[in-house]
Amino acid sequence: MKSVSNDLALLNREFAAMPPVKAMAIRATGLVDGILSVTAPLENNVNDKACAFGGSLVSVMTMAAWGLLSEQCRREEIQADVFIADTQVRFLAPLFGDLNASAFLHEDTDWPLFLQTLRSKGRARAVVCSRIKNEQGQTMCEMTARFAAIRGKIE
Repeated sequence: MKSVSNDLALLNREFAAMPPVKAMAIRATGLVDGILSVTAPLENNVNDKACAFGGSLVSVMTMAAWGLLSEQCRREEIQADVFIADTQVRFLAPLFGDLNASAFLHEDTDWPLFLQTLRSKGRARAVVCSRIKNEQGQTMCEMTARFAAIRGKIE
């Protein structure tokens, strides 16, 4: 098994390989107790009101959720492509600082069952939650999304 710092380096290389993600300067900063932390600077994601652009908020939360599933599959030594299937987002207040997201498995997602299904059937679904909080710890937006993982790499 790889160390967490090596895992994040691999994940950050994957982020940087996607031009829109690279332009937004999204990077993974931590993976602790099943929660992936991701950040992006406000200056790359600002709107005309000097706060975070709504599309950037959704993108950062999506990348946190995608990164969590991708990284967890990698840690289980399962080569899989992860795709977003659908999402629900709530914007609660404008964010006037950096975009700091955390992603974690939804309480209805059974990780061992997800892994078993992915290994036996070659595909599985998981629900992941993401949220962005401000510096004071107030939730500014939140997302719940369904993802599909397909074993093997699609070319």
